[in-house]
Amino acid sequence: MGYVAGMSECKTIDRRFSVAPMMDWTDRHCRAFHRVLSRRALLYTEMAVDKAIIHGDRDYLIGFDPAEQPVAIQLGGSDPADLSKAARIAESYGYSEINLNVGCPSDRVQSGRFGACLMREPDHVADCVKAMQDVVSVPVTVKCRIGVDDQEPEQALFAFVETVAAAGVTSFTVHARKAWLKGLSPKENRTIPPLDYPLVHRLKRERPELEIILNGGLETLDQGLIESQGLDGMMLGRAAYHTPWVLAEVDSRVFGAADTVASRAQAVELYLPYLERRMGEGVPLHAITRHMLGLFHGQPGGRHWRRILTEKGGRHGSRLDVIHEALAAVMPGSEAA
Repeated sequence: MGYVAGMSECKTIDRRFSVAPMMDWTDRHCRAFHRVLSRRALLYTEMAVDKAIIHGDRDYLIGFDPAEQPVAIQLGGSDPADLSKAARIAESYGYSEINLNVGCPSDRVQSGRFGACLMREPDHVADCVKAMQDVVSVPVTVKCRIGVDDQEPEQALFAFVETVAAAGVTSFTVHARKAWLKGLSPKENRTIPPLDYPLVHRLKRERPELEIILNGGLETLDQGLIESQGLDGMMLGRAAYHTPWVLAEVDSRVFGAADTVASRAQAVELYLPYLERRMGEGVPLHAITRHMLGLFHGQPGGRHWRRILTEKGGRHGSRLDVIHEALAAVMPGSEAA
């Protein structure tokens, strides 16, 4: 299961489970932590704007640790020339996939003529993905909504996929909600528009040759496994971020692997070398540990874990002893060090 080569020879990626691109959350430190919990989940960057990659500090914006692989980059943009330049740069950095954002409903994204508003312009999206495919050998994929504003979802989604697939895209991740570009905030767009999982299933039945990944409203791995039956995979977002221990079940339950992380304490221990390395480069502790706050969600002592990491980890000059203190508070007698 994975990318089916279209116009170029492309790497195979297993998308049965992925963690969604989330602005301000799925940075390189978050992805390194998630990789400790799951060796096989496909991880996505935050959305990176094409012009920023072309003109900005690329190492800061899109640099990543090879240990994060498999990792995909999500691009935001609408100019085929700029997207092709950004895609070529991203491929040179080693990303395994280039994903185009056709789902974000924020005002800032709309003002740049990209994100969910591109659902109205399938021909233009086709031009964009074609321009990227022409310059990279890794897969180019699309993440979209089922429609925007007053569009009829079944008509809009099917027409969009037909046009973009004709340009060579074979993998679509579908957030099973409309995006209302006027009248709802980005946060409201994640919860208020009703979910329509059956529509995504109808899309798969009509286009069985395409890889269709389900996204939107999946709160647990159990729910994702149920709702994505008959599809090619699931993408979890906030559930994976706020309750990251769910990722520890992914390798066994989704991929059938036996080499999984054994405990939350072991996950912390495995993450410590990354913490030490990044702190040695000058990264403050809280910039890394903020992604770990939900590790003990629902567990006795979980509040102590969050409080210590938040209060003491945020102090200037905080060191790794904060991690050990937090772990001792939630798991007395832990030897992780």
